[in-house]
Amino acid sequence: MITEERLRQTFSEGGAQEIYQEVKSSGDFLGFAHRYVFSEDYLVARSALWGLTKASREELSQLQVIINKFIDQAMQTDNSSVRRLSLNVVERLKMSEEDLRTDFLNFCFEHMLDVEEYPGIQSVCMKLAFRMCCFYPELKDELKRTVEAMEIDYYKPAVKCVRNRILNGKLK
Repeated sequence: MITEERLRQTFSEGGAQEIYQEVKSSGDFLGFAHRYVFSEDYLVARSALWGLTKASREELSQLQVIINKFIDQAMQTDNSSVRRLSLNVVERLKMSEEDLRTDFLNFCFEHMLDVEEYPGIQSVCMKLAFRMCCFYPELKDELKRTVEAMEIDYYKPAVKCVRNRILNGKLK
């Protein structure tokens, strides 16, 4: 049974997989997210999010109705693991033109360019910025100019890879 105490003690890939399997068996991804993902206790939130990253896109689609809660969490948390995992969930959800939030787009631009940020966060922010900018040609051009101007020597391979995929038109 999933409890806050159990989530506080989940520190392994196997533990995250077990949590996912239990949520999958219940079929209640939305209820699980409401109960645990947005916890003030970052250990609980992190483990719950980690379990959700094991879900398929179809399973995660249950969470579409709370995409803004994931975005808010990513933008407001001080915990880099919670930020990265929240962004990974958002990245796997559908994003429409109506979902475009300028505060989130600005957040993504800021974090993708921050050389002090973790590469996993930089990379997913770059992917999300690209997805949001695709709705508006002028934003897509701005993103391309920004990505071209990055001092690439300061970035890790994961970020360089996403950058190159954007510039080569291979990121979808």
